[in-house]
Amino acid sequence: MSRTRTARVVAVLLALSLGTGTAAAAAPTALPTAAEPYCYEEPWQPRADLSDLKASFNSANWMQTLQAMYKRRWPSGEALAIAQAKDPYWNQFVKKNSFEAFAESMMVAIHEETHMWDLDPSRTRWNTHTAAWIDASRQVTTIPLHGGFPRKEILPLIKDKFSDSMDGIYLRDQTQGNYQLQGVTAELNAGLTGLPAATVVQEYIKGVGASNARDIAATNLRYLLLYLRVAKDRHPTYWAKIKNEPKLRDLVLTQFLRTAYWLDKSAPYTGKLGSVNADKITATNYAPENIAVLEEFTGRKVRVDAQKNCTA
Repeated sequence: MSRTRTARVVAVLLALSLGTGTAAAAAPTALPTAAEPYCYEEPWQPRADLSDLKASFNSANWMQTLQAMYKRRWPSGEALAIAQAKDPYWNQFVKKNSFEAFAESMMVAIHEETHMWDLDPSRTRWNTHTAAWIDASRQVTTIPLHGGFPRKEILPLIKDKFSDSMDGIYLRDQTQGNYQLQGVTAELNAGLTGLPAATVVQEYIKGVGASNARDIAATNLRYLLLYLRVAKDRHPTYWAKIKNEPKLRDLVLTQFLRTAYWLDKSAPYTGKLGSVNADKITATNYAPENIAVLEEFTGRKVRVDAQKNCTA
């Protein structure tokens, strides 16, 4: 499916977040910083029964159904839905004509509502600091960004066509290509909620509405890793600034492990939730030069065996 709607939503949020925001009222939970090995995981129950919710679903009770569905299968989705329950933009993303269409629309709906939470001007000041909804127990605010450089500068490092359709939107587009680290982190975080949102209800998905969920996660991790490489090689002053920001280093580490976690959990549904290119992109993400820059930036070793969601 097209990602142009996401681009429009991010543009709207950019306009809002350029202003000076107020600090978030709730104190966020910090990302893990301990030196001991750490694995990213989160609760989910893909076999929890939803038959009663399907039977009672209608266009009037969709939010109640959404929260109940994720309470049973993916509590992080329930928590985000509660936090964003009053957002009027849900209606642009949620399909209400059947339970199957509803479930299929969750990849886009949760992706976009993550943008709405992350980029709300009370939490994000564009290119200065950002926020990230990680899961039900972990939300991080005031993550320093220090501006950056246009993300289109990573294009020469992409030697294949595996992410070509997204490259056209996010890197070659005249506006999107000039977005800096803010754009890179925002799209990855939204992709990492959209993927589990679809994975946990995959048996109800009959169409193509979530057919690039895995590609989105893999591609946006690609962009982050390549952005770090370009920062180190071509923008040493900027590299030094961001490498000195513990919150940003911890976010990068968590997003790397989180991507591995959800790509693994969604792997049985390749075809329904992603193309074969998602795994090809992932293979390039684990190239030695990408792992090297990740480990240098975060100060942590990561596992590249079957437990890719863990540090070493």
